[in-house]
Amino acid sequence: MILKDILAISGQPGLFRFIAQGKNAIIVEHLETKKRSSAFSSAKVSSLDEISIFTEKEDMPLGKVFDLIFEKEKGGPAVDPKSENDKLKAYFTEVLPEYSRERVYTSDIRKVVLWYNILQKLNLLVREEPEKHEEVEETREKVKERESETVKAAASKKKESSRVKESATVKKEPEEKTKPALKKKPESAEKGARTTKKKTQGSKEK
Repeated sequence: MILKDILAISGQPGLFRFIAQGKNAIIVEHLETKKRSSAFSSAKVSSLDEISIFTEKEDMPLGKVFDLIFEKEKGGPAVDPKSENDKLKAYFTEVLPEYSRERVYTSDIRKVVLWYNILQKLNLLVREEPEKHEEVEETREKVKERESETVKAAASKKKESSRVKESATVKKEPEEKTKPALKKKPESAEKGARTTKKKTQGSKEK
């Protein structure tokens, strides 16, 4: 059950709804009479959504106990809170078999039953919707999957980029330098030299 802003004030009958925070007190409204009043800091105010019932294992939130009573009574009222102690204990054992007999007193059971009946009478028992919780979990899973895909894509892109850089930085082998071809003397010059040599030889023979 959703018990947000539902309050119990010690020494005052019934339940109250939180309205606003004042300077030295809180403004509350009685659920049944709709009368508003101030609850000062000296008053013992308890929020129902912060109350838990002791069990042999883990403490159970009051809202969960109200769920069990609601299921047992099929949405109807619980046992009369003015019933005898033994009857209240037997009833609460049916609702919550694992409750701690040592730490949960009959007065506590009486309050739980009384508060439940007030909220049931005023049609203020609002059950939590498990579908919303499932939707939140499903959304979280989808977000995780998208983040994982994004990381993989970024890693793949980075790897591909590094490959491109490696291929770009490979040094080309230097090409072999071709030796310059020897220059041949012009044929005309070579013939002239031969002619001159012959003339010189002929002059010597004379």
